[in-house]
Amino acid sequence: MASLEALLNAFTTLLVTTDPPGLAPIFLGLTMGMTGPQRRQTALRGTLIAFFILTFFALTGASVLSILGISLPAFRIAGGLLLFFIAFEMIFEKRQDRKEKTTEIAITRDHIHNLSVFPLAIPLISGPGAISATILLAGNFQQPLQRAQLIVVIALVFVVIFAALMIADRLERVLGQTGRAILTRLLGVLLSALSVQFVIDGLRASMTYYMGP
Repeated sequence: MASLEALLNAFTTLLVTTDPPGLAPIFLGLTMGMTGPQRRQTALRGTLIAFFILTFFALTGASVLSILGISLPAFRIAGGLLLFFIAFEMIFEKRQDRKEKTTEIAITRDHIHNLSVFPLAIPLISGPGAISATILLAGNFQQPLQRAQLIVVIALVFVVIFAALMIADRLERVLGQTGRAILTRLLGVLLSALSVQFVIDGLRASMTYYMGP
């Protein structure tokens, strides 16, 4: 059984890296002109696809690293640095601009035919940051029961994401541009602290891994 602290840490990390408040206004722009049922179907399909992607990496991430000859401590350091970069973008409002550019490109190329797959599921929800965070967290949930608990945590995060997408129009009205900017910055600060902790844990594990206890 994983500790409550570990589960809360996993939930917070995944919630911040997927960024439901930041996804809501982008989803609203992506589905402009769609009916309510069409928007709901797009949100459901996109969140399910992204959920299965993160679940796949939660179950096989360590095996993939092993095949590539990458140690978990090394990936922790690299993943922590990547998450820190994402946190930097969130704090200084760079990430939202990049997501909006990705959205514009996708609309032009795919004409909204496969929005639930691209760019909603990939890369807006299950992007590099969320995948990296999932593999990092899976390293702390190695027993079968713990891994099952991690998947439950991922499912809870995606329930929040789906709810945020469903109330995107109301959320945008309530938060407004200023409120969304403040919330994104606060989440960015939290993610930066978590990413630094990943790097510290990776460095500590590397010393044990290569130099022995």
